[in-house]
Amino acid sequence: MQNDNKNTLMFIVSAFAILIGYQFFILGPQQKKAEAEARAKKAAQSQVATQAGVPLDANGNPAPLRLSRDAAKAQSPRVVVDTPALSGSIALKGGRIDDLFLRKYAETTAKNSPPVELFRPEGAEHAWFADFGWAGANLPGLPDSRTVWTAAPGQVLRPNSPVTLTYDNGMGLTFTRVIAVDDQAMFSVTDSVKNNGTAAFQLAPYATVQRQGIGAHLGGNQIVHEGAIGVLGSGKDQKLELAKYQKWKKDKPLATFDSVGGWAGITDKYWLAALIPGQTEAIKAQYRVTNVAGVDVYDVNFVGPTQALNPGATLTQTTRLFAGAKTVPLLRSYQYAGQAPDWWKFWDSRKAEIPRFDWAVDWGMFSMFTRPIFNVLEIFYKLVGNFGLAILALTVLLKLVLYPMADKSYESMAKMKKIAPEVEKLKVKHKDDPAKQQQEMMALYQKEKINPMMGCLPMLIQIPVFYALYKVLTVTIEMRHAPFFGWIQDLSAPDPTTMFNLFGLIPWDPGSLPLIGAMIAHLGVWPLLYGITMWLTTAMNPPAGDPIQQKIFQLFPIIFTFTLSGFAVGLVIYWCWSNVLTIVQQYVMMRRYKVENPIDRIIARLQGKPANMTT
Repeated sequence: MQNDNKNTLMFIVSAFAILIGYQFFILGPQQKKAEAEARAKKAAQSQVATQAGVPLDANGNPAPLRLSRDAAKAQSPRVVVDTPALSGSIALKGGRIDDLFLRKYAETTAKNSPPVELFRPEGAEHAWFADFGWAGANLPGLPDSRTVWTAAPGQVLRPNSPVTLTYDNGMGLTFTRVIAVDDQAMFSVTDSVKNNGTAAFQLAPYATVQRQGIGAHLGGNQIVHEGAIGVLGSGKDQKLELAKYQKWKKDKPLATFDSVGGWAGITDKYWLAALIPGQTEAIKAQYRVTNVAGVDVYDVNFVGPTQALNPGATLTQTTRLFAGAKTVPLLRSYQYAGQAPDWWKFWDSRKAEIPRFDWAVDWGMFSMFTRPIFNVLEIFYKLVGNFGLAILALTVLLKLVLYPMADKSYESMAKMKKIAPEVEKLKVKHKDDPAKQQQEMMALYQKEKINPMMGCLPMLIQIPVFYALYKVLTVTIEMRHAPFFGWIQDLSAPDPTTMFNLFGLIPWDPGSLPLIGAMIAHLGVWPLLYGITMWLTTAMNPPAGDPIQQKIFQLFPIIFTFTLSGFAVGLVIYWCWSNVLTIVQQYVMMRRYKVENPIDRIIARLQGKPANMTT
């Protein structure tokens, strides 16, 4: 055992030495070289830009001209969008949907917080919009982003009240665009073109969702997918096609897909803009990244089949646009067009009108756990009206389901704690003969009918549940800004309190401290309660055989308290409540087998009596 401890320490020291050496001799010089190259490149850009009279930004880079949102919006006459879920406008210049706010969602939990902005017009920083139209080789007069469409005065886009835009190119082609919207988040754009001339033309419909640059808060999240997303392919070969912003730009600046139907768009953590063609239509979709004037333009588009437009004929194309929040019930209602009963939705993909549309939510590689857990949470939420209480109810349900296995595990742990003194005697007796020591211990376990491995099962079983709940709390908008009680107003965010400013009594933000600020910024009530319950569950477990392992296990409650404090508080509440139920179960088991436990010792000390469960 001593040799094992020495080997472990040597391994740890060697690993640190290797890491430090690698950082000092390899990564350090590489980083300095990259910084020098970046400075040289910036200096060259600045020199060229200065000579050309181009303004520079604060970092010395050529600064693209950017308008304020209102100024960019004012570059075009507009038709107002006014629905229960959306507000904004449609630009007549380009005939594009480029100005949208989500009325049902606020930016923050503050009382007067503005609604979430989804689309913003071109010209403003981080523009995001949807565009539609026709493409044709050597065909003059096709409407583009500079074309100003005509709309009848006073039109307002509302549910059951579509708006009509028209454009005559003066070369024999008349274009009509009818835009409709429902009361949630689905637009329907019907484009028609009539050939009033004498020559035939070849036209192909297209649609695009474009994002011109992304904010600093996007693209760096490794837990949640943000970037291009779609379900593309043909028939049974349709699959989820993903491209995260950074990887998309680096590895696949141009990815193409042949598809029949499906859907494709750009997603953030909670919001989605997706194009949905006719589900029998053969399309060629693209995920494309181009750099325009120093701005990365992320573009998801599709082009339909080329069609002949003969004299006197009319071509018509309808494309839908989802622009809204990724609420699971809403996505599923569009996926199945409200036709399938709830219990059938999760199994029969053949009835889907929009294939796998609820995959827009990033369920992750363990969707076999995350989706059922969300479904159960949603059921409990409908019953109790609070997602925090729904999490507590889910915890109880999981404990009941796993009770038989956990009961065996806690029984084994109680017995092991009871025979711990005998195990220590065997270790002392056979300290120079590890083989004999192991043989005697196994004989003791067999005599007492103990399976040492059973004690690990509850933790092993809870790991996928823990991950799945973490994923659900992170990616589903249903948890965003969902309150619990008291100071917890957002279950998807960390506990907003911290003990280091006396839980808000002192007007100071510990998160502003360098290095350790992030570690202590959310060490609030719930993380501390979690740490206490974890300490108690650890104390009720049988002691580790090795003294070093015992010290490591004693540190676990402190380490995990700091670690989990930055997680979603809904997850901390789940784990804390799970620990409480575990403590109750362990306590009952230890009382049954007359095993001394810390709860009885605490009670005895409070009463001024000695605790001895063996008598």
